[in-house]
Amino acid sequence: MTPKIENFLARHGPETPCLVVDLEAVAENYRRLGRALPLARIHYAVKANPAPQILATLAGLGSSFDAASVSEIDDCLAASAPPENISFGNTIKKQTDIAHAFRRGVRLFAFDSDEELWKLAAAAPASRVYCRILTASEGADWPLSRKFGCQLDMARDLMIRAGDLGLEPYGVSFHVGSQQTDSDQWRIAIGRTALVFSDLAEAGIKLGMINLGGGFPVRYRRDIPAFEHYAEAIMQAMIRHFGNDPPEMIVEPGRCIAAEAGIIETEVVLVSRKSYDKKEPRWIYLDVGRFGGLAETMNESIEYPIRTPHNGGEKGPVVLAGPTCDGADILYEKAAYSLPLDLKAGDRVRLLAAGAYTTTYATAGFNGFGLLREYYI
Repeated sequence: MTPKIENFLARHGPETPCLVVDLEAVAENYRRLGRALPLARIHYAVKANPAPQILATLAGLGSSFDAASVSEIDDCLAASAPPENISFGNTIKKQTDIAHAFRRGVRLFAFDSDEELWKLAAAAPASRVYCRILTASEGADWPLSRKFGCQLDMARDLMIRAGDLGLEPYGVSFHVGSQQTDSDQWRIAIGRTALVFSDLAEAGIKLGMINLGGGFPVRYRRDIPAFEHYAEAIMQAMIRHFGNDPPEMIVEPGRCIAAEAGIIETEVVLVSRKSYDKKEPRWIYLDVGRFGGLAETMNESIEYPIRTPHNGGEKGPVVLAGPTCDGADILYEKAAYSLPLDLKAGDRVRLLAAGAYTTTYATAGFNGFGLLREYYI
């Protein structure tokens, strides 16, 4: 919660639920990342929050962008990002979308399979391509599973084939999982990537780039090391495996740029109990839920800090849920949240560090509930 957001809410009292993002905080998070990893080129992960105001702020600072769709590419271009500063980082793309990106000037594409490679050769000839390898997401609060990436031996063969098809085999990428709190996962992944570099060098292909992905964590309910801790681990691993002549480095932060720059203000709709047993937790229903932007509460993975107007008073255990008629719309039942006993319907509460992966996850009108209102200040 920045003073700028605090003042905005006090002055305007916007209708809830709403997201309020401090663009100065977005800019400072970008600059801090650049100071910690000065040798890396920052490609903001647009999917975290694609608001035009955020894209324009970052483009003005010289940021590059990681786009997952042609819509995101068009949004970046509309925010005055040069096409050479955009990578099409999704490994699952329609050939027509590849062609659209190529027509608009994008020349850097991700892939992880033979069929995707053939599509790129047909629709984006002579472009730079990078292959994503499988990486474990151990330690991540929001793992990315096995949906993306391939084994190291396949990555080697695919990169050789890329050259044969007239593409430029440019680099290797990985992603250690979103909200990754274990710095060793970057060390391990960089070591695995170095094996692909070595194998391809033996085959006569000198790669020019390593894409370190995103995953850099932010502080929610539990303390984590400062970002500089992860940057140091990355640079130590890069020096160990690549010496004093490392390839170009790309990072794809989303959460650590946008999350702590924004908060969601929501209204308590109902406080109830399920029995007369006072030991049982109260149920707190908010006017925003899993389908309204809080999808990352699935499996109670991301635990947003909560601030209420009664902070400092006596507290008791609660279950937190959203407003819809879907039984899956429960945010936290096992995460041991405790909120003030004075909390009542009509009170406004704030979910902190909510600037990333909220508006983009919201459904359009499920149960007739509208989308999150957005304010960028």
